[in-house]
Amino acid sequence: MKQVICILLFSFVQISLQLSAHTPLYDLGQFYPEVQEYANNRSMSGSYLAKDWPELEQWRVQGRAKMMELLSFSPSPAPLNPEITETVKKDGYIRYKVRYNITPQRKTEAFLLIPDGLTKPAPAVIALHDHGGFYYYGKEKITETENQPAILKEFINDAYGGRTYADELARHGFVVLCPDAFYFGSQRIETSLLPESFLRDYPDLKSSDKNKSIAAFNNFCNSYENIMARYIFGSGTTWPGILFHGDRVSVDYLLTRPEVDPARIGCIGLSIGGFRSAHLFGLDPRISVCVDAGWMTSYSRQLDTHLRHHTWMIYVPRQLEFLDLPDVVSLGSPKPLMIINCKKDGLYSVDAMKSAEEKIGAIYEKINAPDHFIAKWYDVPHSFNTGMQDDAIQWLEKWLKK
Repeated sequence: MKQVICILLFSFVQISLQLSAHTPLYDLGQFYPEVQEYANNRSMSGSYLAKDWPELEQWRVQGRAKMMELLSFSPSPAPLNPEITETVKKDGYIRYKVRYNITPQRKTEAFLLIPDGLTKPAPAVIALHDHGGFYYYGKEKITETENQPAILKEFINDAYGGRTYADELARHGFVVLCPDAFYFGSQRIETSLLPESFLRDYPDLKSSDKNKSIAAFNNFCNSYENIMARYIFGSGTTWPGILFHGDRVSVDYLLTRPEVDPARIGCIGLSIGGFRSAHLFGLDPRISVCVDAGWMTSYSRQLDTHLRHHTWMIYVPRQLEFLDLPDVVSLGSPKPLMIINCKKDGLYSVDAMKSAEEKIGAIYEKINAPDHFIAKWYDVPHSFNTGMQDDAIQWLEKWLKK
C-alpha cells in the first residue's frame, strides 16, 4: 500500500512539474486573463484603420486633440527668455549651453550645436535623450562633453557604442538641440529639498567620489519615481504630458534661431527619447521627419511580462481606448518615419514590435505613402550603436537635405 501511495505521489509531482514547465507565468498572476481580455477589446476608435476617414487632416486634428486631452498638461504660457550660459568651440561646430523657460515655474538647459560655415538657414534636429536609469545627466548622454566621469563614459559605451550621436549630426551639417527632460540633468530633483526620510538608504549621495554619488543619485531617482508618479497623477496631469510639453517648448526655442530652416526640422531619440520622438512627430506638425529608436510597441501586447522594467513616464490613462502607440506616431504621416528595433530588446516582445510595425505600415499604405516609412531591425540588445546611428543620419539627410 505504501508503495502504491509513493508511486501516486511521485506521479503527481511529475505531472505538477510538467504543468509548471509548460504553463506560462504572468506578472499579474491570476488577474492577467481578465486584464488582457479587457485590453484586447479596446476599440482604438481613433486609429486611421478603424474606419474610412473623410480626410487625412481631419483624422490628424481629431487624434491630436484627443491625445492632448488625455495627456492633461496645459500650464500657463511663459516667455522663453533664453540665455546662453556657455560657449565651447568643438571640431566642426560650436556648442552653446542655453537656458529657457518651460513653464512659469521651471526652466531647462539644452545644448545647441551650430555647424561651422553656415551661410543660410540649415536643417535642424531636436535630439532627445534616453532614460536608461541614468537621471543625473540628460543632454550629456548624447552630446560630447569635457571631463566625463567614468560612469558617464561607461553608459555612452553601452547605449551608444561609445559615440554621442548629436555631435555626429552637427558634423553632418544639422543644427542640433539637445534639451534636458523633466526629472533629468538640469531638471533633476533637488534632494536637499526633500524630507530626509527618503534619503536615508542612499548615504553615497554625499560621497566625495563623483562616480559613487552619481550612482547613488540614479538609484534614488529610480526608486523615487514611484513617489513622483503618485503626486503627478494625483494632481490631475500625466508624466508623459509634462515630458511632451517640454519637448514642444524646445521646438519653440529652436525656431527662434536664425540658423534654422523652420520647414526642415527632424527629431530623433533612443528608448524614452524614441518615445518622446514618436509623440513629438505625431503631435507637433512642425516636425518634418522622425527617427524612433528602441521604443515602438503595441501596448496591448506588453501585458504578459513586458511592463515590469518600464518607467512611470510612459503611462497615459485610457489611451488604448482611442489610439495605440503606432496610431499616435502615425499622426505625423505621410511625413517620413524611421523605426529602429532591436531583436534582443528585453523591454518588448518581438511580437509586440512586429505588430506595431505592421500597423504603421498599413496606415502609410492606406494613405499612399509606403515609401515614407521604414522599419529596420538589428540583432542587438536595447541600444543605438554607431551603425544604427549612421543609418538614422542617412535617413534624416535623405529627407531634410532635399
